[in-house]
Parts: sequence; structure tokens; C-alpha cells
Amino acid sequence: MREGRASRTAEYNAAFRAMEGARATSLHVLHDPYSHRLLPAGLRALRRLSTLPGLGQGLTSFVDRRWPGMRSSVVARTRLIDDWLSDAVRDSVDQLVMLGAGLDTRAWRLPALARTLVYEVDHPSTSRAKQSRLAAWDADLRRVRFVQVDFDRESFADRLVEAGFDSTEKTVVLWDGVTNYLQAEAVDAVMRWAGGLAPGSHFIFTYIDAGVLDGSARFTGADRVMRSLVRSGEPWTFGLRPKDVPAYLAERGLRLLADQGAAEYRQQIMGEQAQRIRGYEFYHVAWAGRPH
Repeated sequence: MREGRASRTAEYNAAFRAMEGARATSLHVLHDPYSHRLLPAGLRALRRLSTLPGLGQGLTSFVDRRWPGMRSSVVARTRLIDDWLSDAVRDSVDQLVMLGAGLDTRAWRLPALARTLVYEVDHPSTSRAKQSRLAAWDADLRRVRFVQVDFDRESFADRLVEAGFDSTEKTVVLWDGVTNYLQAEAVDAVMRWAGGLAPGSHFIFTYIDAGVLDGSARFTGADRVMRSLVRSGEPWTFGLRPKDVPAYLAERGLRLLADQGAAEYRQQIMGEQAQRIRGYEFYHVAWAGRPH
């Protein structure tokens, strides 16, 4: 990540959400009316082009050929997390912590969060860029608190407390698209922190199959994705093997409730159109709970 600008990955993910929302209502599985407001000029233009008949489908097809499965994985897992998050917040939870919030817009677009205090924790560069774009949009920030932290170097837990976070209250934690960029020690620290939250808390996170990092498992389009990430300066560094996740979480005070790879969550969210999609099967989203 370059100092002074938002994560390029966060911008691409926001662009994919914006492109999905630009599709005909009968086709899209996710409606995010705000992501385009947080994009740099070039990606905002891409979203505008996506609204044009014919051209929009052509752009989507180009992206899907260039990076097999990436766009559809982002869109489908965003929708799945929306559903899980909404269910979790209804379980008498009044505070949400978003670790590595990026250019996420859930604080403004999910009705379930209308009365929830949201803590957006992220790298200072991305956080500052987002806040600047939110100011230009004149977004309502009354329920959102921004906490700037470098996960590999600082204690995010201390920063959260300074921002007013109450660890004795039931909490929903969302960690979307972050673990694969960290070192094992940093991931372990966050997991153990989540395992020490108030009983009844929820922890939703994503991870990649460790086999894609060491080459022990083969996935469609993975080699191209890995090369692209290295060129972007944001390579992946951490993964888990799905069969090991339940025990990994249990050791850290958490119980696995659900775990889906891209093939599964695309099928659940996108239905028949998912049958034609390949790529990104290594990307997982998991939901864990803090036992009572």
C-alpha cells in the first residue's frame, strides 16, 4: 500500500460492488448505491460506463475473463456477509467493529445497522482517503467512529478502547478481505482478541485456502491472481486449510458456525448463473460465535 492513498484492492472491490449495482435490477444480487461515491475518478468512470446498455455487460465479461472468479466472488460474498451480519446484529447487539473496513458502505446501506454504533478500523492511508471522500459526499457520520491502525505494528484493541469501544458488551466483528494480507502472528492476535469478547458476540471473517500460497492445491486462475497481487504491491501472505479452521478457532475461544468457499456462496447467492462461473474457489467466508 502506498502512503497517502487508499488500498488499491479496496478500490477494486468497491468498483465491483458499484458495477453490480449498475446492472438491471432483475440481474444484480447486490445493490450498493454508495460505493461509486468513494471511488477515484477512473473507477467512477468505469461504473458510469457499466450503466450503458451492451457496454456494461461487455465490461463485466472482460473483467471476468481477465480475473476469473474475482468479481463474482466479491459480489456474492458481500451479499452473504450482509445477510449474516444483519442476522447477527438482530441478536441484541449494539456495536459493530469492522477490521480493515476499506471502502465498505454497510454503515450507510444496511437497514439492520440503523441503530448500531460502527467502529471502522483500518490503515491510516485508507482511512484518511475514505474520510476525505465521505466528506465530499456529505455522508452522515454520527454512528461511525474511525480508528486508524497498522495491524502488523500496532495494538488495534487499545485504539478501539480509546475510541469508546466497550469489550464487555456483545459485539459483531467483521474482518472482510484482510487476513490474507497479514502475518500469522497478527492474525492469531486478532482471533484471540475476538475469542475474549463478551459471550454471545459474533465474528465474521474471510480467509484463503493455504494451498494457494504453497502450491499444494490447484485452483482455476490462481496463478494469474497471485502474479497480479505481487505487481500491485499487495501480495497475500496468510491462509488456512478449511479442514483445520474449526480447531484453529476453538483454540482461540471461538466456535465455527458456518464456512463457505466461493463455489458454495456463489451458488447460494447467484443461483443458476453461478454454474457458469469458475475461479476464486480458494476464497472462504466464515462465521464464528463466542459461546455463552
